Amino acid sequence: MNRQIGFIGLGVMGEPICRNLALKSGAGVLAYDRDPAPMARLEAQGVHAAISAQAVGEQADIVFLSLPSGEVVAGLVRGAGGLLQTARPGQVVVDLGTSPVDLTRQLAQEFERLGASFVDAPVARTRAAAVAGTLSVMVGGDARTFDALRPLLGTFASDVTHCGPVGCGQVVKILNNMVLFETVVALAEAHAIGIRSGVDPQLLFEALSKGSADSFALRNHGMKAILPAQFPERAFSAEYARKDLSYALRLAQESAVDASGARNADGWLRQAIEAGDGDLYFPVVSRFIGRKH
Repeated sequence: MNRQIGFIGLGVMGEPICRNLALKSGAGVLAYDRDPAPMARLEAQGVHAAISAQAVGEQADIVFLSLPSGEVVAGLVRGAGGLLQTARPGQVVVDLGTSPVDLTRQLAQEFERLGASFVDAPVARTRAAAVAGTLSVMVGGDARTFDALRPLLGTFASDVTHCGPVGCGQVVKILNNMVLFETVVALAEAHAIGIRSGVDPQLLFEALSKGSADSFALRNHGMKAILPAQFPERAFSAEYARKDLSYALRLAQESAVDASGARNADGWLRQAIEAGDGDLYFPVVSRFIGRKH
């Protein structure tokens, strides 16, 4: 695909994704972030720095967005000099972040009226997977656009799933995260109960990993965060987790589903944030679940 690629948002996930695109796609990449540091680091991989997000929209045929929330996406798209103002027939805008389903479908309609396409392709897995190019991507869009984008998505993902029309990628990603957050809460509960019942927590988690309680969350969030009590910044924070969970709770309400497990996880994330730990890796909820009241 010999088209100009644009990339906006070079944060924790965006920078390694952009790097893989530049190294593996064979196409030119024009990138923008308010922080000049990641743009400077990406120069070594041939990524060109744009002077603004508007410049990316004006010059790129395919624009990838890696932004912290749907609200930020909406502002970038609809604001002054935004991507709707630079959109043109045939241009494709791809949202790699997690955004509300209704907003995603509204934006797709707005781009469609201009002859452009808006595709949801939220990514899952960790920053390490973004660096390795082994993310999972859940795509919402028409089949023709999906087929055209798939080679580019494959530069940073080992699993690419076409989930259905626009918005369906967000539905799947939001539910993926909802299940993850609820599982991490369950692991934190097991960790606290096990310690107070006299079981070594390392042994507990290793034993769980050999039984039906085994999971990606156990082996990563449990063993690498809850067990050593390591909750770094510049990981998937409690603030971001609660934002994503709010999208799941909105979907649940719209679907008339009583998502009590999700509400419980939301309560623990709220406690962590109110205690000043909102910037820390979201398994930090285990600090609060394990406290004696």
